[in-house]
Amino acid sequence: MASAQSHFPSHPITIVVPLPPGGFADTLPRLVGEKLSQRWGQPVVIVNKPGAALNIGAELVAHAAPDGYTLLATPAGPLATNRFVFKELPFDPDAFVPVTVLARGPFILVAHHGLPVSSLKELIAYAKANPGKVTYASSGNGSPPQLAMELLAQQAGIRLLHVPFKGLAPALNAVMAGQVDLMFHDFPSTMPQIAAGTVTALGVGSEKRLAELPQVPAIAEFLPGFSSGFWYAVVAPPGTPPAVAAKLSSAMADAVHSPDIVAKLNKFAISAGGDTPAATAAFLKREIEHWHAAVLAASIKAVGN
Repeated sequence: MASAQSHFPSHPITIVVPLPPGGFADTLPRLVGEKLSQRWGQPVVIVNKPGAALNIGAELVAHAAPDGYTLLATPAGPLATNRFVFKELPFDPDAFVPVTVLARGPFILVAHHGLPVSSLKELIAYAKANPGKVTYASSGNGSPPQLAMELLAQQAGIRLLHVPFKGLAPALNAVMAGQVDLMFHDFPSTMPQIAAGTVTALGVGSEKRLAELPQVPAIAEFLPGFSSGFWYAVVAPPGTPPAVAAKLSSAMADAVHSPDIVAKLNKFAISAGGDTPAATAAFLKREIEHWHAAVLAASIKAVGN
């Protein structure tokens, strides 16, 4: 076993992305995979396995051989939030072996330009005057964008109406079309719409304003302590040797901190990660606690599979 680990990798690596191709959650693993392939002289194949709130891809990796050759690159769902949304999961989210957090970024609160508000303060006043009538979109019940909105509503003392969609892309389309009023989304996906004026940015989930959107306040300026964002983590199947996870983590850290990838991340207000396995485990623990509080705030009940 030690010899096999020292010669890792000796054949192609597969990174499973539990989402359709095209979004940044798919693009980032591809960029990292190219760096790993150049480093090790082995192909790194990205396989998209969307469906079931990201659980299909996660289940595939959970039952893969624990040798470091099959990995999961995912947003929060399978690792942090789905445990609170589903009564049963086809895998144990805590059994995955942490590898690294590739990147982190804040959510952006955007509104249809026809909504008669131009700031978070005006939104809160409007929602209080129209309780339960302001609608918001998300990528599904229990998804981080929904939980972020419920946290905002709780802290602001307002009631909003949730409209779930099967994915963030159709949710954003609904907001742009004026079918739904609001949503939380990531900056890479909303930047073109914000620039074009098809949606209005009302606030960012980071502690401070973004240099890319200096005119848009941090939500924490109005609701102290509010923080909400997205991240992409890599984990390995249960039982993967720590030495293999450490080798993968170190290589991925070098990859996400390469100048070309950092430039792409900075363009979209995303911070490069590269956490060690131990730091990733600690980060996931904090995120689980954070989102559990959001689930309780939203009174979301677990559903059957």
